[in-house]
Amino acid sequence: MDRALEQGDALSDHTVELHGLVKRYGATVALDGVSLGIRPGEFFTLLGPSGCGKTTTLRSVAGFVVPDAGDVLIDGARVNAVPPHRRRVGMVFQHYALFPHRTVTQNVAFGLRMQRVAKDEITRRVATALALVQLPDHGGRYPRELSGGEQQRVALARALVTQPSVLLLDEPLGALDKKLRDHMKIELKRLQREVGITTIYVTHDQEEALTMSDRIAVMHRGRVEQVATPRALYETPATTFVAGFIGNINLLTGQATGHGTVDCHGLKIATTGYAAPGAAVTVALRPERVRLVARESLDNTHAMTVTHVVYQGETVRYVLRSDSGLTLQAVELGEVRFAAGARVHAGWTADDARILEDA
Repeated sequence: MDRALEQGDALSDHTVELHGLVKRYGATVALDGVSLGIRPGEFFTLLGPSGCGKTTTLRSVAGFVVPDAGDVLIDGARVNAVPPHRRRVGMVFQHYALFPHRTVTQNVAFGLRMQRVAKDEITRRVATALALVQLPDHGGRYPRELSGGEQQRVALARALVTQPSVLLLDEPLGALDKKLRDHMKIELKRLQREVGITTIYVTHDQEEALTMSDRIAVMHRGRVEQVATPRALYETPATTFVAGFIGNINLLTGQATGHGTVDCHGLKIATTGYAAPGAAVTVALRPERVRLVARESLDNTHAMTVTHVVYQGETVRYVLRSDSGLTLQAVELGEVRFAAGARVHAGWTADDARILEDA
């Protein structure tokens, strides 16, 4: 049984189930046994770098990709042989794919017309969808007359108007500038909660995933590395890849010496984990958990030298180096307290240092 379906959920609790999906393109394995379960009303994100298999997974749910092996189930029904337009999914693409020669109303109504919905019903549902995305007065405009954020909302309305079981979003914020992207993250999550639709979202942006998701699947080389809530992924990454991909982190290699202690280039680091004495391990330590203290007062406190200071507005990032050559980063809120060359004590608790399972 796959990791995602080992979370204590009955299969009937899932709107979408993926079982052992495999997809190859020649010698390239795009999906290597992907299994996931997405709950009703959940905002579920597929996160990972380019080429990890997240978009192929999404397109397998949509029906645009036919897996070489494995099953796709929607609302409990196997849909491997069901064409995209009969799967009851709505999809929003990165560049929205709006018809430039059609008005907003005509774009939103397109799917309903293909389904041969009655004209009066189309009018009612289009008006409802445009009101939902806060564009009730934009029906007569063309895509070229809309901002990027407004185009995205039209694409959402078009996907939602057919009342799908699942909403699929393929990096829909990628074409927006940062300020608008930050605004649309909040709006998109608000809309998803208001509608209550099961949503699968694809992104390579960890901040988007952490901000918007109920759960996240981190993918790497066609496989699912870990499925968890945003907080669990950040606080307790299961693998070195997940730890390195989610947020900034110090990954310290060393050798276990017993009783949860690791020797990292001459520094004895206390952790709450365990590895057999002599085992090569990696210790994960978030920069914001490293405190620059006046004296030895924590489980781990080491004299270090500040080598670089990076002012980032709300935070200050320090690069530190131990006398034995170990380098790590610390992040503080507020003003710059130390200059390059300063001697400091860097400290953190044993709970802050995590031995990774795949080290």
